[in-house]
Amino acid sequence: MIMKARSAGLMVYRIKDGRPEVLIAHMGGPFHRKDAGHWSFPKGEFDPEEDPKSAAQREFQEELGLNVPDGEWTDLGSVTYKSGKEVMIWAVEGDLDASEIKSNTFKLEWPPRSGETQEFPEIDKAGWFGLPEAAPKLIPDLAVFLERLANELHIPYGAEEIPEESRQGSLF
Repeated sequence: MIMKARSAGLMVYRIKDGRPEVLIAHMGGPFHRKDAGHWSFPKGEFDPEEDPKSAAQREFQEELGLNVPDGEWTDLGSVTYKSGKEVMIWAVEGDLDASEIKSNTFKLEWPPRSGETQEFPEIDKAGWFGLPEAAPKLIPDLAVFLERLANELHIPYGAEEIPEESRQGSLF
């Protein structure tokens, strides 16, 4: 029996000037020049025997090199990518220095079919963004978690705040 891939991650947020901001991370590797749709929450796959929250904490520490903020975690549910992979995200309030990230690395044959292996950071940068600014940067399937956070915080997340190009159907 083939098990579908599952990832767990953590969204750190803060309230600045009365508005939520989220810490998102830009995926490293050979596609580092791309911006829109190439940011994510620190997350990663885990084995069926591993607790998803423990996996989210581990991935956060591996990908950002920072400790998870103390605080109560809010379950924001999951989404399933078209590939079938399920992604679970929790949120926790905290204020971290995005310039202090130090990501783990991975090896990849690059350029393709060259026979050469290069090492890349899994995350090459991170930053704080308001919800409307974060939406177009995120992998499209992950933007729903911004709306879920806004709902948890009882903060309006209306269409007028989201740039037209990042709207995803009835989501916004």
